[in-house]
Amino acid sequence: MSEADADDRMTPVLRPVRAGNGFEEALEQILQVVRLGLVPGGGRLPSERALAERLGISRVTLREVLKVLQDEGLVESRRGRYGGTFVVERTGIPGEDELRRRIEKTDVEDVLRFREVLEVGAAGLCAARGLTGEQARPLRDALAGTRDAPLADYRRRDTLLHLTLAELCGSPSLAAQYAAVRAQVNDLLDCIPLLVRNLEHSQRQHTALVEAVLDGDADAAREIMREHCAGTAALLRGFLT
Repeated sequence: MSEADADDRMTPVLRPVRAGNGFEEALEQILQVVRLGLVPGGGRLPSERALAERLGISRVTLREVLKVLQDEGLVESRRGRYGGTFVVERTGIPGEDELRRRIEKTDVEDVLRFREVLEVGAAGLCAARGLTGEQARPLRDALAGTRDAPLADYRRRDTLLHLTLAELCGSPSLAAQYAAVRAQVNDLLDCIPLLVRNLEHSQRQHTALVEAVLDGDADAAREIMREHCAGTAALLRGFLT
């Protein structure tokens, strides 16, 4: 993925913060970028100047935000010609204590219901409005990215496919809400193992979903997405409850 493509992926997440809560809202948004995998492990965040401009905050405030993320082990700062702020690689499934912490602070059923409403709505809107050839290209590319993804990178590529669909539905508000709830879903998905059979099934659903959207079949797109969300929900309930 080019830097321009990566920057486009951040559009529904990085937006000017409201006066009075600049630090907190900037921290929330950059955390979403990291949790959604919009910048993969080992990848570099946009420059301080670019981030500060997109968020509408001072570089002093931004550096305070990045310091918190660095203290939490989520990013690291590198100096030199090829320096910047880089996302730290995440390894392994969280331990039981971390799993318990995530479940306790999250209403899993609420997250799953909200995710389904947004995803089904986005799929139907995309199919009903019809996508131009230029709009269809990133959707096809995102689908190909999941098909060719190594196992360790599958969930990040899966996230990018779903975010692409949300971005193309024509509602920036829906896309922003979806980015937020998907970050919560990813926190939960990180707690369960990757199951090859499940991924193969998901990939067939992805292919059918994209075909329905590109064919303009809104009913089929909504039904496929509803089934897809139900499968993910069943897995999470099985492992986490």
